[in-house]
Amino acid sequence: MALPDMVGMVVKDINESLKFYRMLGLDIPDVKDGEDFAEVITPNGYRLSWNSLKMIMGLEPDWVEPVGYRMGLAFKCENPAEVDALYGKIINAGYRSHKEPFDAFWGQRYAQVVDPDGNVVDLFAPM
Repeated sequence: MALPDMVGMVVKDINESLKFYRMLGLDIPDVKDGEDFAEVITPNGYRLSWNSLKMIMGLEPDWVEPVGYRMGLAFKCENPAEVDALYGKIINAGYRSHKEPFDAFWGQRYAQVVDPDGNVVDLFAPM
């Protein structure tokens, strides 16, 4: 049986994308100039990879960039205050908000920010 192992993201600017995801606490190794790929194993054991648009087009010249949300990633925070603090840190760094922090009816403090490629990223913590 095959098991899910990695989420891969196609990104327009790998360095800008890695900067954003480092703000979320991921310890992503630096890429050298001209490198088109980065990968990290998260503390809970799954892998995330960032693949440059240039690399993807080299592998699949007919690849068509998707329209709309490309994926959903959610980052669990330790507590509701951390959701607010992380949201503020990201917005103050110049990234866009999708939803300001709020107390969701499903029992979480919840917010959404937008990464450099337009993907909505969830921040949440149990109430």
